[in-house]
Amino acid sequence: MSARSYFGTDGIRGRVGTDPITASFMLRLGWAAGRVLARHGRGKVLIGKDTRLSGYMFESALEAGLSAAGVDIELLGPMPTPGVAYLTRTLRAQAGIVISASHNPFQDNGVKFFSADGAKLPDGVELAIEQELDRPMETVDSANLGRARRIGDAVGRYIEFCKSTVTIGLRLSGLRVVIDCAHGATYQIAPSVFTELGAEVSTIGCQPDGLNINAGCGSTHPETLSQAVVNRDADLGIAFDGDGDRVVMVDDQGTVIDGDQLLYIIALARHRAGALAGRVVGTQMTNLGMEKALEACGIGLERTQVGDRYILEALNREGWNLGGESSGHIICLDRTTTGDGIVSALQVLEALCHQGCTLREAVSGMQLYPQRMINVPLPGCVEVMNAPGVVQAVNDVENELNGRGRVLLRPSGTEPVVRVMVEGEDGKQVELLASQLADRVSVVVAELASTP
Repeated sequence: MSARSYFGTDGIRGRVGTDPITASFMLRLGWAAGRVLARHGRGKVLIGKDTRLSGYMFESALEAGLSAAGVDIELLGPMPTPGVAYLTRTLRAQAGIVISASHNPFQDNGVKFFSADGAKLPDGVELAIEQELDRPMETVDSANLGRARRIGDAVGRYIEFCKSTVTIGLRLSGLRVVIDCAHGATYQIAPSVFTELGAEVSTIGCQPDGLNINAGCGSTHPETLSQAVVNRDADLGIAFDGDGDRVVMVDDQGTVIDGDQLLYIIALARHRAGALAGRVVGTQMTNLGMEKALEACGIGLERTQVGDRYILEALNREGWNLGGESSGHIICLDRTTTGDGIVSALQVLEALCHQGCTLREAVSGMQLYPQRMINVPLPGCVEVMNAPGVVQAVNDVENELNGRGRVLLRPSGTEPVVRVMVEGEDGKQVELLASQLADRVSVVVAELASTP
């Protein structure tokens, strides 16, 4: 299959105003996607977005392009990424489009697609869309233009779905929860879900202005939630990212509970209930402490490349139902088709209720290994992974760890950086080695970038 020029591991993403994240490109992208979808009959395409100011511009551009290709459009407004996946499936749409850059700052934006069954588009369909982008844009006859309408009850539909993913009769009465919506797409939804299930909810990060998404809050900045939980004497806190597909939590003492720990809680609850199919799927970044904790409970872990699409591929291939990343992107395939922050948080809370324990107690059986990740900026198309200086630097750190840890370098699929990760038993050693390795990688990157 030919290489794709625009679609990465998580759709198309970049800086607003810089190609391809421009209004003109989104117009052509909508048209190209419409042309490909129209080959399978006339259907509708849903468009949802997070709360970035640029979302209005791109929503209009995609809508115009789809209409020009003769495809009907239904607009959802601000809606979490997993909400778009769910509504695409239940509203019997041909596809769903999400306008979001997830956990990135407001200056970035992007687009990702869902197929009719609420899964990510197959590579072949993405390639077909890219091929259409190379053709001159033509508009269908005026009588065949796509029609657009807004879905007024989209938020309510998704709230009810989220509540349906836990056992009927579950009550969160007496539970004091602080919810941080990152000024993002969950701001209208998450507080209602947990309140309607009986929790006493207070919020932060629920006043989006188009520019403050992920700014010092949400799952990428859980320290804000930690302080709020302690100050408000809450039982726990829940933080989502800008598009609502990730979640991290905070216990009553303000300690951050990351995605690996949450995945452990869910896996253990399913294992005890006989509802865990096969192994849990993690990635190369999954903490070694989780692997050992699962192993002690008789649960296997399968590692994939970093990225939820690889986790999903493994789950579907093996017929398993649970996987996730330390970032908080957790896939409960027996509940929904993609990573869903709200649904994942509900699975954790249901596990706590059934076990009669606190969040802090639920993770006590898992000891995380110290892990340090540093992002090294990667300008342009510099290739560093196989550079001799980088290979030698990695070998030196691995020799220093002497089998008591591991090293991982990988280019990010969503940002122009190389992620440098060191994990081991000794926290001070991990910090020192990660800093040394990142410095050496930075030197090599600078040398390669300056080479004509």
